[in-house]
Amino acid sequence: MAELVYDKTGRLLFTKEMAKEYTILAPEILPVTANMLIKLMMFEGGYHSIELLTNQDRKVVETGLKYVHNDMCYPAILSIGQLVEAVESGRYDKHKVALMITQSGGGCRASNYLYLLRKALKRAGLEYVPVISLNLSSLDRQPGFKVTVKLAIKAVFAMMYGDLLVNIGNQCRPYEVHKGDTDAKISCWTDKIIDLFSKGKAVWFKPMRKLMEEIIEDFKTIECDRSVEKPKVGVVGEIYVKYSPFGNNNLEAFILKEGAEAVVPGVTDFLLFKGNNRYVDVDLYGGSRIKKAAMWWYQWFICKCQDIMIEVLESDGTFRAPCHFADLQEVVKGYLGCGNKMGEGWLLTAEMLELIHSGVNNIVCTQPFGCLPNHVAGKGMMRKIKDDYPNSNIVAIDYDPGATKINQENRIKLMLANAARMKKEA
Repeated sequence: MAELVYDKTGRLLFTKEMAKEYTILAPEILPVTANMLIKLMMFEGGYHSIELLTNQDRKVVETGLKYVHNDMCYPAILSIGQLVEAVESGRYDKHKVALMITQSGGGCRASNYLYLLRKALKRAGLEYVPVISLNLSSLDRQPGFKVTVKLAIKAVFAMMYGDLLVNIGNQCRPYEVHKGDTDAKISCWTDKIIDLFSKGKAVWFKPMRKLMEEIIEDFKTIECDRSVEKPKVGVVGEIYVKYSPFGNNNLEAFILKEGAEAVVPGVTDFLLFKGNNRYVDVDLYGGSRIKKAAMWWYQWFICKCQDIMIEVLESDGTFRAPCHFADLQEVVKGYLGCGNKMGEGWLLTAEMLELIHSGVNNIVCTQPFGCLPNHVAGKGMMRKIKDDYPNSNIVAIDYDPGATKINQENRIKLMLANAARMKKEA
């Protein structure tokens, strides 16, 4: 068993020895992309095992409420509850498990998740379980966990492939003749992409373009019945409840069951949003020009990848392509400034506007309890958007420990009924 090592402040460290023996657990978010990322981290970093947790029962919520103050945001309660419940469940050796959680590094309370988790573990008598922070701000560095430049670059390409698979998958699933064909394709390509990564392939611009063309051609073989166009429903909101099936009570599956097509903006825009925040900070508040130059390169690199994905989709013409990040920056002008960056900030408003501009007037805005920034940039902007776009059909759905799934679903059903009425009257 690896020896427990503490730093001068008393912080338990995740050591190189632990990396060879411990199972690292991470809360579920972005299922398609995250599955690629954890496999990528395993063979790039040489870790013993990394698992994405899928436990979604009520006990997770109760565990979160037990160890996290109920005034904290809902994503904190769920993600910390999911991690602690997994350790307490007996499914893992408590003395050979580590927990991984993200930190935003900004003004959002997500920056405090790491410390909340450590506090929860101490209260549960599990203070010997090490915690790893996954962030873009070099916070809480650990000797046994390191995000190298090579891994970071591959992670960007994994996210691009994930966005593509989710995008075209959502456009196939409502129309597939044989249920399950789309999910089978996604699973197959996820494994194939990871295999290519392990061989040093599918990375960089030209190989990505070629592979994306192959992916699209393969998805075109799915037998679909598009004789009746299904209503499109955009999904926006705080990043956890937007992308986590557990956080949003399987929202995309519910939209599909109701005979509609879910349109979910990709995570690439969120990555660009976070980088852009650091870039404009230098002009707004002062700071290092070296930092600004680094953020310019960061944005250029990811935008280049995004441009290739969009070009491939547009040149083929079978599936809708997402918009460019520059389009989001342009469409939000007159609504919110680039200094509005807490939570999802101006990006949330921009995504709603871009969906409407692309013909997706029906939008579910997912709002977790306790997330004030997203109530401002989401629910707070709905009246302005509806005044400018009378045909927009937006509903804000609150997610919190006390919210009932049936109430959430009934509100979405009402929104869909309103969409059908508006279409009939048009």
